[in-house]
Amino acid sequence: MHALYQPVLDLMRTVASDIMMPRFRSLTADQFSEKTPGDYVTIVDRESEAFLGEALARLLPEARIVGEEAAALDPGVVDRIGQGVAWIIDPLDGTNNFTEGRSPFAIMIGLTVDGAREAGWILDPVSGRICHAARRSGCYIDGEKVVSRRSEGALPKAAIATYFMPEERQAEVRRRAEGRLEIVDIPRCAGEQYPRLILGQNDIALYERTHPWDHAAGALMLEEAGGRIARNDGADYRLDVAGKGAIAASTPDLWDIAKTVLFD
Repeated sequence: MHALYQPVLDLMRTVASDIMMPRFRSLTADQFSEKTPGDYVTIVDRESEAFLGEALARLLPEARIVGEEAAALDPGVVDRIGQGVAWIIDPLDGTNNFTEGRSPFAIMIGLTVDGAREAGWILDPVSGRICHAARRSGCYIDGEKVVSRRSEGALPKAAIATYFMPEERQAEVRRRAEGRLEIVDIPRCAGEQYPRLILGQNDIALYERTHPWDHAAGALMLEEAGGRIARNDGADYRLDVAGKGAIAASTPDLWDIAKTVLFD
């Protein structure tokens, strides 16, 4: 466990109990809006990020705060993400699910040093499940060290967010996958997708968007559990290097399969 495991978890649980769950299925029309078409922000996102940003700054005064909602207002927030110590905050991952009154949704926090992922936390406010990883120390779910594993079934299960793709790319992906991958529903929540890869529920995830707050915590967990995440061309996935798209898989062998099927 990272030295700050418990203090950060305590902050996340406070957000879940005091800010998030009291508004679950209770949002009023004036408490959420669209940032871009189909992409919502709620009062919960804003209050959670404000609370976490202030509290995490007290834990590590030398760290910068990179929050999803702050970056939406000022994209320059991420410009120096590869310099020094930074907290990467997704105050409510799965916002669209939350606004629809259903789970999954999550709170995600990553800690980075010079762009390298050092620690990550993902809390499911509904179940209370906590996923955690620290660099070179493994991945833990509810305090138990875990190793990622392949799902059961004849074909690898691939969670692919096709709705972010142009129609012609959607058709190509489905054509390539036929008979080689089983395309399954995505949870619309990276904070749920990464645990599914680690726990053997899904084998592969194809991400079109790779915002730091969506992947800082989960990508480290997957790697520490024995899986792999990399850009579609095989380049390392780094928070401080711009790029589009990434493949995540429960094992390196499954990553190779996904790359061959979907891109080669």
